[in-house]
Amino acid sequence: MTEFDPAPTSDNTQRRWQTGTDTFGRVYDVVLGVTSPTVYTEIAELADCSPNAAKKHLDRLAEMGIARTDRDSRPATYERNEGYLEWQDASRIASELSVEAIIDRVEALEAQLTEYEAQFETTDPTAVNVFDHDSHDTIHERMTAVSEWQGVIRDIRLYELARQLSQNDGHLISA
Repeated sequence: MTEFDPAPTSDNTQRRWQTGTDTFGRVYDVVLGVTSPTVYTEIAELADCSPNAAKKHLDRLAEMGIARTDRDSRPATYERNEGYLEWQDASRIASELSVEAIIDRVEALEAQLTEYEAQFETTDPTAVNVFDHDSHDTIHERMTAVSEWQGVIRDIRLYELARQLSQNDGHLISA
């Protein structure tokens, strides 16, 4: 019996990913995809390049603020800089929406935030024990609600940053 692999890892698939992408671009893509500190040699393997090339590009990405590095660990580890990603998202929102639309969105998000805080009787989603119930469905509903609540908090932060950028010609503070 032949097994079907829904995501085959053939040389053809790897070549398609690499087509038109230089080493820097592949390292950039990999570091944005990692979710925890990762040794540069593993990033090199994923980016299909030498460890020296990966380290050189990772150091450059760290200088640019796109990645963060822990040089004290041996060997050095790298991870994406979440602040950079938030800045990119906020810049996109600021360029796509008017200040009025951003303010309206923040007001709607703050109303959702107030509902979650009332529902769980706390202002801190990490303080909620989702397993406080016997029913699997109730636990699942609470997990979903807390996850959405954390998303609302993140979105408020992004839209507030976007508002500041929009109101100050791309800067956080007025010139």
